[in-house]
Amino acid sequence: MAQQGQHTNRHKSWAVGLLLAVCVCSVAAIDSTNAGVAPSYRRRLLADHTYKQNDPVPLYAAKVGPFANPSETYEYYKLPYCKPKDGVRYKTLGMGEVVDANRMVTTPYQLNFLVERKGEKTCEKTLTDEDMSKFRRAVMDDWYFQMYYDDLPVWGFIGKVEKIIPKAGQPEYKFFLFTHIDFEVKYNGDNVVEINVLTDPNQAVDISENTKDVKVQFSYSVKWTQTTITFDDRLQRYERFPLNPIHLEIHWFSIINSCVTVLLLTGFLATILMRVLKADFVKFSREDASMEEEESGWKYIHGDVFRFPPSKSLFCAFVGTGTQIFFLSLFIFALALIGVFYPYNRGALFTALIVLYALTACIAGYVATSYYVQMEGHGWVQNILVTCFCYCGPFFCMFMFLNTVAIVYRSTAALPFGTIVIILVIWGLVTIPLTVAGGIAGKNNKADFAAPCRTNKYPREVPELPWYRTAFPQMLMAGFLPFSAIYVELYYIFASVWGHKVYIIWSILLIVYIILIIVTAFITVALTYFQVGWLVDKRVRTAFQALQARALLQDKGPVRS
Repeated sequence: MAQQGQHTNRHKSWAVGLLLAVCVCSVAAIDSTNAGVAPSYRRRLLADHTYKQNDPVPLYAAKVGPFANPSETYEYYKLPYCKPKDGVRYKTLGMGEVVDANRMVTTPYQLNFLVERKGEKTCEKTLTDEDMSKFRRAVMDDWYFQMYYDDLPVWGFIGKVEKIIPKAGQPEYKFFLFTHIDFEVKYNGDNVVEINVLTDPNQAVDISENTKDVKVQFSYSVKWTQTTITFDDRLQRYERFPLNPIHLEIHWFSIINSCVTVLLLTGFLATILMRVLKADFVKFSREDASMEEEESGWKYIHGDVFRFPPSKSLFCAFVGTGTQIFFLSLFIFALALIGVFYPYNRGALFTALIVLYALTACIAGYVATSYYVQMEGHGWVQNILVTCFCYCGPFFCMFMFLNTVAIVYRSTAALPFGTIVIILVIWGLVTIPLTVAGGIAGKNNKADFAAPCRTNKYPREVPELPWYRTAFPQMLMAGFLPFSAIYVELYYIFASVWGHKVYIIWSILLIVYIILIIVTAFITVALTYFQVGWLVDKRVRTAFQALQARALLQDKGPVRS
């Protein structure tokens, strides 16, 4: 026993060291993908952002798309805008930027440092019916464009719609295309601090359906103004962006509501469950089988509660993958709290997710194979393979379907073939080997499955369940309470994923995440207790009905004789 305890302690120390190494490597990997980013809020996006007068500062166009659906984005030149005279050139992007549906292309706008321009013409062209149809649809769907100037995002609209109501008849809609853009750039010393875009409605061209062969002239103006805002504080503006309001009162109300839920659940389980279960575990650990006849309630099948599941390999693979995702979320929160994911740091979150998922694969392999061996499984190699594919397999199938749809519609959400190959190489050369290494370490784990009570040799018969006791209704009931604890925070997360808002309150999200874990654990214990107790009551009722039927038959026996 002493040797086994020493082996267990060495095993735990090795596991802790492995997790620390993964965390350090993850932070180093994220820092390497964001070169020059300091671990503080006041940071510089690139190594050098200083300019002299008349130095070229490129303005890149990232995407266009409908304002009501930010996940539907297209390349800037999907619309027939003016192109640079030297041709369209794409900016080299990182993996996370590409996954974030950014496609940086050069534009004909010349915004040299401290050089003002007034009514500068980019091009003059005659719009064909096809060109006007594209612009008209974009204006009708309220499309916007997104650009980056010195790594600062800026937005603007394509055009506007005017509703004309005549004195008699149906109202008419006029579609106008903005052809002039005013750039207002603020600087402090030799740094660009802020940029704004204004579209001039007085220089809009009518592109309604009854117009043909419209001749338009695209132009722009640039105005430079000095500001007292320092370069290190220029990103604070995006926290106060009108599309990104912060309602801290609502967040704290959500946390208080969740805490009350946790306290109620804690009191419920502590007073009703733990007091009963603690004494039962001590009693059932004894080797006295004769007491089984005196048991009632869930205790009647206590010897079957901790029986190994039929699909041990798949079960252990899910447990290992869930543990990996749990540690992945913790590492993401750690990086967020030190300031890596600041507003509009393009693709940093996606890069972190990909790198951390690859590096934490050893956790999934170790946990899955360790539990599989404890459950007396023998095909540990098969278990490692199931662990590798149980999450990535369905995810890859869903990704291929969505990516195919994006390719058909020529959306920037479609990943290029090269990016897909890079992700597959990371998965094949990093994720799978680390999963195998963790699986080998878990296989060498000599710990035994320590059930709190003994398990019967032969399983009991499980009665048929009514519809409200099956898996799907139980899942709905189990998910309702955790959802009610985090639904307010989920609104802001969904508004960030499928909207224009940016989620930046990572500390509050961490608190809500901890509350979610506690509530999920409590409701799982409670529903499992009730489910097991109901199975026993069903079995007892069935046995009692059988005894009643037997008694009736015995009563009728003398009558027939």
